[in-house]
Amino acid sequence: MKIYFVSSEAYPFSKTGGLADMAYFLPKSLNAMHIDTKVITPYYKQIQKYAEQMEYIGTKTVHVSNHEWVFKYYLMIYETTTYYFIQNMHLFERDNLYGYEDDIDRFTAFDYAVLELFDLINDYPQILHLNDWQTGMIPYLLDQKYRHRNLDYNKIHTLLTIHNLQYQGSFDQSFYHYFSDELDYTYMHFNAINFLKAGIERATKITTVSPTYRNEILTQDYGFTLDGILNQRQHDLYGILNGIDEEIFNPETDPLLSTHYQIKNAIAQKKILKKQIIEQYQLKNEYHAPLIAYIGRLANQKGVDIILQAIEDCINFSDAIFIILGSGNENYEHHIRYLTSKYPNRIANYIGFNEQVAHQIYAGSDIFLMPSKFEPCGLGQMIAMRYGSLPIVTETGGLKDTVIPYNKYTLSGTGFSFAHYSLYEFKEQIYQAIDLYINHKLVFNRLVRQAMKQDYGLKQVARSYDLLYRMIMEA
Repeated sequence: MKIYFVSSEAYPFSKTGGLADMAYFLPKSLNAMHIDTKVITPYYKQIQKYAEQMEYIGTKTVHVSNHEWVFKYYLMIYETTTYYFIQNMHLFERDNLYGYEDDIDRFTAFDYAVLELFDLINDYPQILHLNDWQTGMIPYLLDQKYRHRNLDYNKIHTLLTIHNLQYQGSFDQSFYHYFSDELDYTYMHFNAINFLKAGIERATKITTVSPTYRNEILTQDYGFTLDGILNQRQHDLYGILNGIDEEIFNPETDPLLSTHYQIKNAIAQKKILKKQIIEQYQLKNEYHAPLIAYIGRLANQKGVDIILQAIEDCINFSDAIFIILGSGNENYEHHIRYLTSKYPNRIANYIGFNEQVAHQIYAGSDIFLMPSKFEPCGLGQMIAMRYGSLPIVTETGGLKDTVIPYNKYTLSGTGFSFAHYSLYEFKEQIYQAIDLYINHKLVFNRLVRQAMKQDYGLKQVARSYDLLYRMIMEA
């Protein structure tokens, strides 16, 4: 089987979020299973540092409407995976990956360039695995402009993975001439061109990144106006839970930690790492109380508003100490700095992102906050459990699929959850977790061990995609 994985970002070359991680982890895992998987991604400005390791393989010119786009193609093998980089200095080599007024030009061009690559190298995928809106127009272009070229194009199947339905690639309808001579309902949505809708309409199959999120996006509350077309294609829509690389996120071997541990000695060793955080950030020496952490984007979707409200209440009514790592909304950043200055020995912050600091916080914290309003999958809660930090999550998307809520009667559970997004329910779970940590330590430690036993590794993800790929080929 031959898979080409197309992504607008791919770790370690470019990254703004979890899509980049999947573009690295999944192809790597599939190749380990002897499924021939290659990656196609834009050649961004920050990728220039890898230039000497790349091989130039050719140039293609695409004429679309009154535009002429010239693309250079480069190949690089990183670890076990072959990467193809599409270069157009004017379109892609900028300071940021997204957010420009001409994003429709940039990713229309990218989608054409992806399809041109196969003709250039005379190598065609059996399945073209596409990701998010930036690649959403590819199934439409394949159908309308490429399948008639030769039998190899005609045989290509497409799989579209939706990582976050909120981002759809919506642009003014005046750009329709990039795709067709007349406006086509396939890509039109509320009088705008919508890349993601085009992909949903035309892809052979569609996936999203957790079973619960798959069901949620079929509703008006989570469908972001695309629930109608998704319901029409619900029999081709699958929810496959993302996973984490257990080689990278492994407390037994993690090179970013000063102390390593496994399930049997986690409780003792985590105390050492917790003490390091307390001393480094000059927090109060409340070793009998939990260290509660948040790591992630400072965005409304992530529930940062109720986190900041809950923290101040918890400081007034408990001995818990807090640490926050993240960046994003400037108002949230200012509020976090304000709270840190108001309670300097109870709250610490790291505004920005640092991989080593993140690993140290996962390992040193006791409780991990992730009260998202919606969460397609979420990796933070999986990483936290892997490191023995018990997550408190909203019962939505991948959070519901991965965190087993604590049951005081059976003592089952790997964390804490609440059904409705509200400050009251969130604080109720925080207080329950704090009470367990302080007054029922044996129960809390049991939950830690249960959390660390969970398997959310990439082999399971790769096996699920392998089954779906085979289903697509057989159909």
